[in-house]
Amino acid sequence: MQKTVHIIGAGISGLSAAVRLANANYKVHVHEATQQAGGRCRSYFDAATNLTIDNGNHLLLSGNRHALAYARSIGTEAGLVGPKLAQFPFVDLSTGQRWLLDLGDSRLPLWVLDESRRVPDTGLADYLGLMPLIWSGKDRLVKDAIRCDGTLYRRLVQPLLLAALNLDPPEGSAGLAGAVVRETLLAGGQACRPLIARDGLSAVLVEPAIKLLQDKGASVRFSHELREFATSKGRVTELNFGDDSIAIAPGDAVVVAVPPRSAASLLPGLKTPTKFRAIVNAHFRFDPPRDAPPILGVVGGLVEWLFAFPQRLSVTISNGDRLVDMPREELANAIWRDVCKAGSVAGELPPWQIVRERRATFEATPEQNALRPGVATGLKNLFLAGDWTDTGLPATIEGSVRSGDRAADHVLAMS
Repeated sequence: MQKTVHIIGAGISGLSAAVRLANANYKVHVHEATQQAGGRCRSYFDAATNLTIDNGNHLLLSGNRHALAYARSIGTEAGLVGPKLAQFPFVDLSTGQRWLLDLGDSRLPLWVLDESRRVPDTGLADYLGLMPLIWSGKDRLVKDAIRCDGTLYRRLVQPLLLAALNLDPPEGSAGLAGAVVRETLLAGGQACRPLIARDGLSAVLVEPAIKLLQDKGASVRFSHELREFATSKGRVTELNFGDDSIAIAPGDAVVVAVPPRSAASLLPGLKTPTKFRAIVNAHFRFDPPRDAPPILGVVGGLVEWLFAFPQRLSVTISNGDRLVDMPREELANAIWRDVCKAGSVAGELPPWQIVRERRATFEATPEQNALRPGVATGLKNLFLAGDWTDTGLPATIEGSVRSGDRAADHVLAMS
């Protein structure tokens, strides 16, 4: 008899669990509290720019195995595009200097041996100085593991860890930072090729998953918020959605893939992260120069990463709490000035949109990392998913998919 699983939440972690279980011939029901899927990883039409934009400029890397396997499973791996080689152009706005970090295509970090491919004015010893991060424990701070100064730190380590941890790197978890370094810089260029959803996050990672699920007979219900569940003998027996309730048969399972605050209200006593950091994204309707790289690293300014899309230049600023209350037009002008310098473009402020995600990620400190729960709960048919659960990574798309995969694996292990 076909088994049933209820997925609570249609963000990336919920969708990845749903797809995996639908492909394993489970009857899947997805319940989403809001009116759209994707969570913090989605696209929408923006009237200010007259373009479809993403709520965040999420960058994937070729070494993100779980995320790429998810894209492959929904038939959209080709929608993640990027350069053939792991090359990252950078500009320093304070000096005007430009350089290309060339990680090559090896499975080993051989690029550190070649002066022409390294960060300018850095030597092999600088890179060896990062080694303590690789075996750091979860309770250690980045600043206690490595020196947080010098040319290599300013031009590569700080931008990389700021983007990954979404906080000032010295205060971040060295254990999480070490996981990032192991899966990127240490894994060689073959794991570091940048990949962008050129046609939008929803078109590549969300809508095809919904279609696949529906084609397999799954139901996907929006504006269907789980209020509480009934339990008996250590398992969930009923889901209560306010206007309706659903009985959970023996052998059926529930995956809760909602934000931490919602999970804690559904599961009293559940420990979850309690502190979060903002990310600010800016989008400008502007045709990028023909030679504009798809992604440009920026140091020495307000902007950190500049993305070139058809008809659009987009910017990401991590650890953005300091900017969430800044007047929007003032912020847009400040960012556009940096874009003009970094992208070698000129002109008045074009049509723009600022997207401030106040609770973009959990705070990647040792204290908050210690509050992340595992997949299993005290109820034998209820499992957790989300980038805020204990994935071993900071809050990333890769971590999201990994959590959904693990939850699905636990459901499969029930049978």
